[in-house]
Amino acid sequence: MAASGSTTVVLAALAGNACIAIAKLVAAGWTGSAAMLSEAIHSIADTGNQGLLLLGLKRSGRPPDARHPFGYAKELYFWAFVVAVLLFSLGSGVALYEGIDKLLHPHPLTDPTINYVVLGLAIVFECGSTYVALREFNRRRGEENPVSALRSSKDPALYTVLLEDLAALAGLLVALAGIAASHLLGWTDGDAIASIVIGLILAAVAAFMAIETKALLIGEAAAPEVAGAIREMVGAEMGRDGPVIAINELRTMHLGPDDVLVAVSLDFRDGETAHSVEAVIGRLDQRIKQRFPAVTHLFLEVQSSPRAATLATSGAPHEPLKMVAQATPALAAATARPPATAAPAPAAARETTLVAAPSRGASDVPKGNYPPPRQGKKKKRR
Repeated sequence: MAASGSTTVVLAALAGNACIAIAKLVAAGWTGSAAMLSEAIHSIADTGNQGLLLLGLKRSGRPPDARHPFGYAKELYFWAFVVAVLLFSLGSGVALYEGIDKLLHPHPLTDPTINYVVLGLAIVFECGSTYVALREFNRRRGEENPVSALRSSKDPALYTVLLEDLAALAGLLVALAGIAASHLLGWTDGDAIASIVIGLILAAVAAFMAIETKALLIGEAAAPEVAGAIREMVGAEMGRDGPVIAINELRTMHLGPDDVLVAVSLDFRDGETAHSVEAVIGRLDQRIKQRFPAVTHLFLEVQSSPRAATLATSGAPHEPLKMVAQATPALAAATARPPATAAPAPAAARETTLVAAPSRGASDVPKGNYPPPRQGKKKKRR
């Protein structure tokens, strides 16, 4: 459902930006306005960016195969990062260049009236595209702060379109102010300054998008609420006599906006049967996927805790209740009982060990710088 909403947002932005780009190009060629040319290039870049996002949405939906067993969901993150790079280089770079060039080589506007008409129509189109993106964004964020929701969003198609639309609206207002200052107030540098400001706005948006998308591309964890809910579900299996005694590890990663990988390592109580372990794993798998449909890859591993592994290596007796005390003090206090004392090894075993140990004869004495074996003195025969 989220992917469908993102596709609608991208299509709306693509249609609006394509129409706006054509109108801005005509106005920039007619009037010679640097701000209008910057806006035209901005709209062309936005149109291409939306095309790349649509490509990413389509390719990310491909099913897993032998080469990519977890699917292609991360391809959307790749194309979103490419969009951020293009917005910075093509959109911001050209706008800054045009503004600086007009400051160095100023020339008056020929007919600013067409600029006003095109900018007015562009503002109307951009408001419509922004409304579609903002409505979808508000539906997903709920009561969360907008800035926090942008930073925590895992869907680059949505926040890229939203940020580009907001930057486009801001750029249109700046271009309108610059053209009006140059035309009505006679400030010849107003148009060039507006182009430079538009370039700085696009650079800021591109930098934010690149930082957020890079984090997703590398591998970002799911929301803390997801991990917390999974811990609560596992906690339901950790009662006084529950089969699970500890969570060794819980790791999550977003492979895509609606594709989450979860890996959980569980330590079970000693003496649990295979049937009991399978029942717990089955219950947890059903509950987690029912609560979070985005969890498409779930791995529940049965593994002793690091402390248990250390005790087993050192030969000390395994005391699972002490591990519970480290993880959940309240639960350990309720279930504490004195640890079982290790029984001494039977005499037969000790004897077998002694008998099995190889004895060293004269031929087994190591050679080298070792003292010679002591021999008794021989008595002289009279």
